[in-house]
Amino acid sequence: MCGILGCHRANGDPASIRAKCVKMSKEQRCRGPDWSGVWVGKDSVLCHERLAIVGVDSGAQPLVYADGKKNLTCAVNGEIYNWKDLIKGLKNRDVPLVTGSDCEVIMHLYKEHGTGLCNMLDGMFSFILLDDSVSPSRMVVARDPIGITTLYTGHNSANPSTRWFASELKSLQEECDVIQAFPPGHVYDSNTGETTRYFDPDWWNGDSGKPEDIPHGEADLKALRESLEMAVRKRLMSEVPFGVLLSGGLDSSLVAAIASREMNKIAKEQQAAMEEVQRKMQAGASGAQTPVGATDPSAMGLDTTPISWSGGALHSYAIGLEGSPDLLAARKAANFLGTRHSEYVFTTHEALDALPECIHALETFDVTTIRASLPMYLMSRKIKAGGVKMVLSGEGSDEIFGGYLYFHAAPTPEIFHQECVKRVKNLHVSDCLRANKSTMAFGVEARVPFLDKEFLRISMGIDAKHKLHKKGETDSDGKPYMEKYIIRKAFDCSPDGKKYLPDSILWRQKEQFSDGVGYDHINSLKDAAERSVSDEAFAKRSERWPEDKGCTTKEAYYYRDIFESIFPGKGPASTAIRWIPRTDWKGVSSDPSGRAQSVHVAAYATPSA
Repeated sequence: MCGILGCHRANGDPASIRAKCVKMSKEQRCRGPDWSGVWVGKDSVLCHERLAIVGVDSGAQPLVYADGKKNLTCAVNGEIYNWKDLIKGLKNRDVPLVTGSDCEVIMHLYKEHGTGLCNMLDGMFSFILLDDSVSPSRMVVARDPIGITTLYTGHNSANPSTRWFASELKSLQEECDVIQAFPPGHVYDSNTGETTRYFDPDWWNGDSGKPEDIPHGEADLKALRESLEMAVRKRLMSEVPFGVLLSGGLDSSLVAAIASREMNKIAKEQQAAMEEVQRKMQAGASGAQTPVGATDPSAMGLDTTPISWSGGALHSYAIGLEGSPDLLAARKAANFLGTRHSEYVFTTHEALDALPECIHALETFDVTTIRASLPMYLMSRKIKAGGVKMVLSGEGSDEIFGGYLYFHAAPTPEIFHQECVKRVKNLHVSDCLRANKSTMAFGVEARVPFLDKEFLRISMGIDAKHKLHKKGETDSDGKPYMEKYIIRKAFDCSPDGKKYLPDSILWRQKEQFSDGVGYDHINSLKDAAERSVSDEAFAKRSERWPEDKGCTTKEAYYYRDIFESIFPGKGPASTAIRWIPRTDWKGVSSDPSGRAQSVHVAAYATPSA
């Protein structure tokens, strides 16, 4: 991922507009520490802060369409996993692709399909495309289907005709008094001035409350397993060292297990193909006829996507307080998988010290997001110090399969599914935001296989009766019908004679990251809030923030107060949404901690109301 900024239909001197855009883009330079690029059009500017992962030597941005006219440019944040297939499908090959970047194909698709290109992309992305070949100039802006990448749009009320876009709201806050999160799965076209939805899968309306929108598909465990394996394999596309975030929970451990297997497969495939190339070259040297293309690995069907790792072993990373549940479980998973494992132990003091800068990076005041982001933020700094630029992570599974412990209280399968759909739709303001900004604060890219479009199609089409938690019940193999049962069961096998994970990891109870890093982590944050927020100030919270109905604890007040000191005004605050469990379900606590739910093995003695 990178950082992008765009200004369209700016008024004023081009040189001064350029200088302003460069200054604004610097606010998000942590996202792209490798290089900065600027493009000035007729009345627009594009800026790019680059984190080089694919096309390292030649993929500098903004990208320019290589027809020599220099009137079509694009700045992209993210990765396009199917870029090679898209290139093969282009009708017009007269204009070459010259950079080796997975993102250059976007301009070629625009030439052939216009805004229809968005549905063709398989990846995580935000892009700003500027077409100066038409008058007035045209700007097309889009964000990936789920919002894995971050993107904001804004304007100044004194000059509403000038539109601004940026990966982070901190780049817009001084210029724009109106700021919004750009909606995932949408595309903006300046020709119409409209932002329209392009991503409309069958499962999208599952939260409508209409019976016809509830799926009734069977749980095809083989399809689940194979689609997740393919999702992980796609995301191994990298020219730089990478690793996996490994908490020892189900989701990150599955991603690590699959990544380790797929890396071994790819290494064997590449070795076999290169041996075949060498054999044919030797045959040619001895005078035998060598077919054209026989020494080209890609022509032989070999996956030539570059993959870099040290010594062939997958790097894995875990963080926690001393002796925390996650550190112990991650160590067990890493030993089983044979990863090169790194553990980082933090203290509650270090987390509190980092709180203001973490909120600055996150651009939210949501309690759940901040609790979970602090350890991820600290770990990302350590990961980057070790020279790694990309990690795989397990976000999305809990939303897809109803893994949060409050889902135990879902009254019906239909309501269970509706809640899953709502959670997936809001990932861009919660877990995707956390994973993106916690890591990109230090120039580390997080990729999330569970949010692959094909995996979502399969998993969100399953009847929720197969996802329900059934406390105390077991299947014919004696495995519990616990949270995320079907994805656990899908990988409870040994297709090559070796299990994916040990049972103690595969069937470990859901532990929210902010709990798993050590129970004292949340306790210390609550204690800090109690010390910092007076009873008098807390009592007047509705006067200070009348629109914030979710500010019901001193911890929530504490974070909102820090946020406002960094991002004053209503514009930035309007982009934040609080993550709160379904308190209208019987027995569900409003505290987002998993331990606040009675089914947790280490639940609070008296769950808060």
